[in-house]
Amino acid sequence: MSLYRDTGVVLRVHKLGEADRIITLLTRRHGKVRAVAKGVRRTTSRFGARLEPFGHVDVQFYTGRTLDVVTQVQTVDAFALPIVGDYQAYTAAAAIVETADRLAAEEEQPALKLYLLVCGALRALADGGRDASLVLDAFLLRAMAFAGWEPALTECARCGEHGPHAAFNVQAGGLLCTRCRIPGSVHPAPEVLLLMAALLHGDWDTAEDTTHAVRRDASGLVAAHLQWHLERQLRSLPFVERRAREAPLTAALGSDTRARQAPGDDAEHTNDTGPGSRDTPADTVAETVARETGPGEAEVAGAAEGARHGGDQGDAGA
Repeated sequence: MSLYRDTGVVLRVHKLGEADRIITLLTRRHGKVRAVAKGVRRTTSRFGARLEPFGHVDVQFYTGRTLDVVTQVQTVDAFALPIVGDYQAYTAAAAIVETADRLAAEEEQPALKLYLLVCGALRALADGGRDASLVLDAFLLRAMAFAGWEPALTECARCGEHGPHAAFNVQAGGLLCTRCRIPGSVHPAPEVLLLMAALLHGDWDTAEDTTHAVRRDASGLVAAHLQWHLERQLRSLPFVERRAREAPLTAALGSDTRARQAPGDDAEHTNDTGPGSRDTPADTVAETVARETGPGEAEVAGAAEGARHGGDQGDAGA
């Protein structure tokens, strides 16, 4: 009988038979592990509630012939309880664990940095001290850097010439100078690029001193860049709610409060499609990538579009 123990984060669960589940965890020392938790769907299960997504647990495994078997579970951090009570935090956490599952493609290959990134992001969402959309984008940027897909934000992605540069191209890997610019490039506002760099390097003072429109445009670029390199769309990303943080009273009053705002207060939330619209960069990412790339590549445009729709849904509920 071979037993081993490790700490990990529950990424997802699947039903198996009538009472069992297959649990996918990202562990500290063994990377991604898939194991069977027997009887956890029964009401009399000893540790069924501990093996839910977003849970940070200490697990003992028994090595099986195909899948390992969970024999003991202890809770390390109960991230799930505060996260599931906040829809914005829940959707961001769902995108985080799905991204980690995609990046840790090979099982039982150590991925300590990715594990620490996931734990840190879930802890920040559970604490509720930072905007969930900023936490998500910071995780995605750092996870891409872990995978070798870090976007070039200060120099040309092709020739290495130091910026600032105005053009950003998802396929090329980031910013492009005037000589290297290719069709399909977009021109985000300088504030968007500053926000992405701040999230990548952990400059939270700069990141939190940005408008909702800038955050939404940056989210579109981050999502498009990630899904281009993953070569698939993340199912949870279109459901991420992108909204500005509100006071509890404002959230409770809903649309009536927004109707009483001064006309100038709605400037950055207006879904205008004219040349002066602040939503233009995120929209342009989806439209330009779809137009300039081949049929098999056009689906990447859905990344920015999904991020934009998430923001629009948040505005509608504000």
